[in-house]
Amino acid sequence: MAGTATQTIDRPARANLTGWLYVMPLAVVLVPFFVAPILVVLAASFFSTDGFGGLTPGFTLSNYAEILRSGLTLNLYLSTIKFTLLTLIFTLVIGFFVAYFLVFHVRNQLLAIGLFLLCTVPFWTSNIIRMISWIPLLGKEGLINDALLATGLIHQPLEVLLFSDLAVVIAYVHQLTIFMIVPIFNAMARIDKKLIEAAVDAGASRLDIMRLIVVPMAKNGIALGSIFVMSIVMGDFFVVKVMSGGGSASVVGAFYEDVGVLQYPTAAASAVLLTLILLALVSLILRTVDIRREITQ
Repeated sequence: MAGTATQTIDRPARANLTGWLYVMPLAVVLVPFFVAPILVVLAASFFSTDGFGGLTPGFTLSNYAEILRSGLTLNLYLSTIKFTLLTLIFTLVIGFFVAYFLVFHVRNQLLAIGLFLLCTVPFWTSNIIRMISWIPLLGKEGLINDALLATGLIHQPLEVLLFSDLAVVIAYVHQLTIFMIVPIFNAMARIDKKLIEAAVDAGASRLDIMRLIVVPMAKNGIALGSIFVMSIVMGDFFVVKVMSGGGSASVVGAFYEDVGVLQYPTAAASAVLLTLILLALVSLILRTVDIRREITQ
């Protein structure tokens, strides 16, 4: 009996040890390359600076107070949120219907996979080339303006197409729609087609099928894609800088400039606030769906 009891106690211990061994490789990567940098940035946000790149250890909230009192900084946060929401809306609409078409309207599975892979073509080139490719289309003498002028719809070139907020959103949508297509396609591909056929036989309309079956069963993929898109847009400044021609700015661009002039505590405080905003948005999404189910399946 004593030997049996000892074996019973040892089994959970071995299971716990095995679990820690599984987690250890991930911890070895996350702690030095993710957790430690975040803690360093968080600590630096409470330090003061001598103006020449030196940090004075201590605890001060002046960096956060300076950011929150600045009207310019508030506008930068609003601009970043605006770009994020607009990009999220357009990528969601495009990504949803592209995934829906590939899953439910392309009967040949091999063709569907081929068309799905075709969506990844933009990623075969660099980010810079993808942005430059829009200039011949959106410029004052670009193809779109030339076509509109030729048809008589406009009488002078539209300047709003390039080096504007519209150009920024177009570039983001072009780059990030694939991040919405992939998880939604993955979620929709698991929907049993017999369920759709049963709904049709029961007299359900296409709108009812979309509203009551497809969207609820694909919401985990929608949530995952939304998190991808929001995280990338809110952490980027290069697209805004290039496609707006310097006419628009973002929070990330602002604290990138702070780093350039050695204002590390202010930049760190901006990074912390932006991270908190992103975490709040992600938390709202995670409250509506079980994202772990989508990742583990």
